[in-house]
Amino acid sequence: MSTLEQASASPMPDGITDPNFRPMPGRVGNLTVPQQHALQTLKNQLHDEGHFVEERMDDPMLLRYLRARKFDVPKAKAMLLAAEQWRRDMKVDDIVQSFVFTEKEQVDQYYPQYYHKMDKDGRPVYIERLGKLNVPALYGITTKERLLQRLILEYERFLTDRLPACSAAVGHPVETVCTILDLKGVSLSSFYQVRDYVNEASKIGQDRYPECMGKFYIINAPWGFSAVWSLIKPWLDEVTVSKIEILGSSYQQKLLQDIRAEDLPADLGGKCRCAGGCSLSDAGPWNPNEKTGNGVA
Repeated sequence: MSTLEQASASPMPDGITDPNFRPMPGRVGNLTVPQQHALQTLKNQLHDEGHFVEERMDDPMLLRYLRARKFDVPKAKAMLLAAEQWRRDMKVDDIVQSFVFTEKEQVDQYYPQYYHKMDKDGRPVYIERLGKLNVPALYGITTKERLLQRLILEYERFLTDRLPACSAAVGHPVETVCTILDLKGVSLSSFYQVRDYVNEASKIGQDRYPECMGKFYIINAPWGFSAVWSLIKPWLDEVTVSKIEILGSSYQQKLLQDIRAEDLPADLGGKCRCAGGCSLSDAGPWNPNEKTGNGVA
């Protein structure tokens, strides 16, 4: 038994094939005695009060809320129960079962948002091209409500499909995402027009799907970006802000330190050219039959 396993109050998770994997603090397999006690207390209270949802509330999920509230059980429970009420209000289960974003290809022209393969640590990579935003054209083919429903659907698929597939591919649990936000060509006026959506999207991520951010790169940050950042930053908590790295136009070397060239789209400095475009390919281990332009399925 390793020193880490001896020091942890919880056993290592099942299914690990990566011999070098060591869970980060506060995760299954690396909990202190007080953290394990907090997890069990939260679980017991949810069971006793009739709030426990067997198919969703596994230990990694409960630990996300506990980490978000520094293992303060009452605060973590309040956050989780608020998220559960939000799920009912937003009819999340209905979105998962029946929502179809039929305008995906059209929206991709004016506001590309997509998952594409993994970084070197096994995280799914999420790319958003805010600089291509064309608000009048975007809202001519969809609505803010449908964009938020799509966002919710993608968060749910991230948890139920993408993370398990990435975990299986790399041989250890993957719990977070690597995000690339491309600001090339962004205009302050366009951002102002879509700021309500960005604000709501940020709150959904922080409050309803906490502790899912692993790395966050803002690339092609233009001169004067501080004005946009001053609008976004207040919506984010301190932990989230600490994970964000702001890069200018010379970002390729940094991205390639964390993402293999064959997995990074060519227009971001990589070598991947998916058939039909990387933004519509949904290429990654969650979609093993998808063919990409670099010969990798």
